Amino acid sequence: MFERLLVANRGEIARRVIRTARRLSIHTVAVCSDVDASAPFAREADEHHVIGEAPPKDSYLDVAKILDVAKRARVDAIHPGYGFLSENADFAEAVAAAGIRFVGPSPDTIRKVGGKLDARAIAERARVPVVPGSGAIGSVEAARSYAAEIGFPVLIKAAAGGGGIGMTTVESPEKVDRAFADAQKKGRTFFGDDTVYIEKLIESPAHLEVQVLGDGEGKVWVLGDRDCTVQRRHQKVIEETPSPRLDDATRQQMLSAAARLAEEAGYVNAGTVEMIHAGAGPDAGRFYFLEVNSRLQVEHPVTEMVTGVDLVEEQLRVAAGLGVTDGVRRPVFRGHAIEARVCAENPSKRFFPSPGQLGRVTFHEADHVRIDSGVESGSRVPPNYDSLLAKVVAWGDDRAEAIQRLSEALQNSEIQGVTTNVSALVDALRSEGFRSGRHDTGLLARLGYES
Repeated sequence: MFERLLVANRGEIARRVIRTARRLSIHTVAVCSDVDASAPFAREADEHHVIGEAPPKDSYLDVAKILDVAKRARVDAIHPGYGFLSENADFAEAVAAAGIRFVGPSPDTIRKVGGKLDARAIAERARVPVVPGSGAIGSVEAARSYAAEIGFPVLIKAAAGGGGIGMTTVESPEKVDRAFADAQKKGRTFFGDDTVYIEKLIESPAHLEVQVLGDGEGKVWVLGDRDCTVQRRHQKVIEETPSPRLDDATRQQMLSAAARLAEEAGYVNAGTVEMIHAGAGPDAGRFYFLEVNSRLQVEHPVTEMVTGVDLVEEQLRVAAGLGVTDGVRRPVFRGHAIEARVCAENPSKRFFPSPGQLGRVTFHEADHVRIDSGVESGSRVPPNYDSLLAKVVAWGDDRAEAIQRLSEALQNSEIQGVTTNVSALVDALRSEGFRSGRHDTGLLARLGYES
């Protein structure tokens, strides 16, 4: 196992990685911006280094500064967490060139699965269903023609996009031009790639995913599915496992499809194969490949709670060449787990971010409730980063028990100083749509929350 690990991230995920590393007796090195110098993750690491000012480009996205600290701190490996540089193939390549192990897939694999069009091609070779869609669309005229051919509504998407950035639902021909230009602009601005493509819009969609783990010995292991359908701005806020909408046969088909795709990609380390599930229309009940996330997911705790597997430990083991544990080789799935992302944002104002200085922060502690938090009383919530404050996760023998425990944990937590989305999370958990397990990605909008 590694002796010294640099965590190239911040907030709750940095604390999460540090927690496992400490249990494994690995010396941890944190890098941070100046506004994070006294944050919990920086204090909890064995050592921390301030590498720049608050804007990510000056700190968490500055590869040269991160590698300079890594060399000076003599680390064996770098864990990228999620977001920032976690799916940046150039960063993974630079880490390897420095003689340091990157805790994730190879640069080549990140490139192969990171581009949506390349990933679609891999899925097709692996015989995984894909949403009807185009290749790269080079002009607005071609976009109009293809959209008319497959029929409205469609999604016009930036091929390099993620997190809903550069993706627009288009319901009529007169809206194609603007959506195409927007996808190109956002693809170029946020991802350095203005390639655009089009997919058929799936009716009443649910967002599903499969946790995969390539062991570095040629085998891909599958650790169940997750349902991530409660979203705002195409970003997840409540996730659970197992999905309440899948029958056993469909679940097995989806798990097998994800494994085939990961094997086709030569995938190593932890990753997620994301799917979209049709809830209505002629394709109701069918799933289609969406994308691959070549990193640890925000929602990984729900998988850990039903399997007992520490996915960060598995990542480190695979990166160190030690293979996976018996918990991965012979997983035992118990009960149901649900996670809610508590964010500093105002649900009554289109979930607009609400940065500021926190006052008293108290999360509800209870049996079968897990808190992965990036903050504490008095923490500063900068405007420069994602609004996530903490993940509250509850386990139950069944889904109803998990919902009840999570609702109680959220309602009995206290976060002063900023506005949070807790009221929207509780409304979603209490709603008939969610409790039925047949909700779609429009749930929060139907509850009156605009995003």
